[in-house]
Amino acid sequence: MATTTPPRLLPLLQQFDFGRKRLIDRMTGPVMDSGNGTDVAVGAMTDAEYLWEPAPGCWSLRRRADGPGPGATLLLGAGPWGRDFAPAPHPVPPPLTTIAWRLSHLSEQLALRADHTAGSRSLSRDEYRAAGDAAGAVAAFEAASAAWRAALLAADDTALDTVGHSAYPYGSDPEDPFIETVWWVNQELLHHGAEIALLRDLYRRRAQ
Repeated sequence: MATTTPPRLLPLLQQFDFGRKRLIDRMTGPVMDSGNGTDVAVGAMTDAEYLWEPAPGCWSLRRRADGPGPGATLLLGAGPWGRDFAPAPHPVPPPLTTIAWRLSHLSEQLALRADHTAGSRSLSRDEYRAAGDAAGAVAAFEAASAAWRAALLAADDTALDTVGHSAYPYGSDPEDPFIETVWWVNQELLHHGAEIALLRDLYRRRAQ
C-alpha cells in the first residue's frame, strides 16, 4: 500500500467511492441518496428484476444449459451461469442488456482489473463466476469494487504514470498510464450504475 495517496488520485478515488456507494444503495435500499443529499426510499432488488428483459432480444445472464440468447454466440464465464457475448464484430445496433448483464460485466471488470494490477495477473473471463441471483450479484460487486479500491490505494505517483501498471488484457490498459485506467474505470462505474438505476425505475413502473 502506498504510504500516502497521491493528491491527483484523491478526486478520482472520492468519485469512485461516491459512485460505488450510490449504486449499492440503489440496489439494496432501504434508502439511497437522491443526488442532493436527500434520502429516498428504495426497495431491495429482486431476482425477477435482476433478470428482467424489458424488450425482445435482450442479452442477459443465462443458465449455461440453456445456451446463449438472441444474437449471442457464447456464454462468458465459469459455473452454471454465463453472460451473453459475441466476439467482434459485435451486433449492430448493440443489444439491450438486463441488470444482470450490466452488473456482472461491471463486477467482472473490477475483479479482473484488480487481479491484473495488484494480484496474480492471471485471472481470465473464462474463470469469472457470475451470480444468477440479485443478492449474490450485489455481494460480488461489493467484493470486486473493494478489491479494485485496494489496488488504487497501493498506487503511488510512479505507478500512476506507469504504462501497463494494469495488465488487464481486455482493454487498452497495457498501453495506458495507470491514471488513465483509473479514470476509465470510474466512467464505467458511473455510466453502468446509471443504466442499472434506470432499469430499476422502468421495472417498478412496468405494470402502471
